[in-house]
Amino acid sequence: MVGSSQDFRASLDAICKTLPGAEVSDPWGGGHDAWKVGGKMFACIGATLPGVALKTPDIETAQMLIDAGVGQKAPYFHKSWVLLPEDVGPDEMQHRVIASYDIVRSGLTKKFQATLPERPA
Repeated sequence: MVGSSQDFRASLDAICKTLPGAEVSDPWGGGHDAWKVGGKMFACIGATLPGVALKTPDIETAQMLIDAGVGQKAPYFHKSWVLLPEDVGPDEMQHRVIASYDIVRSGLTKKFQATLPERPA
């Protein structure tokens, strides 16, 4: 378990900062951190709703994670996204953030992908 909301955000930031080409912005204002690679979002943490929204490969995977109690439906996002709660374990959080990043990165143009360093294992 990560701890407080500030600890959770700090943990998310620490993971995302290690991902090649990852950048953070506040596109809607008010403290919504959107982590992106190539201009495409892979993680979003809100100002008030606890947890982080992450992309999954498909709707079925998102639903499986919801059914298993790992995540919840991510409000305002496509059904292939899940909201990981703040009490998620650190290993699960890291795994899901990196998986989301990899999904989004693989959808970028090959030309742009070639400009990014390889992701550390």
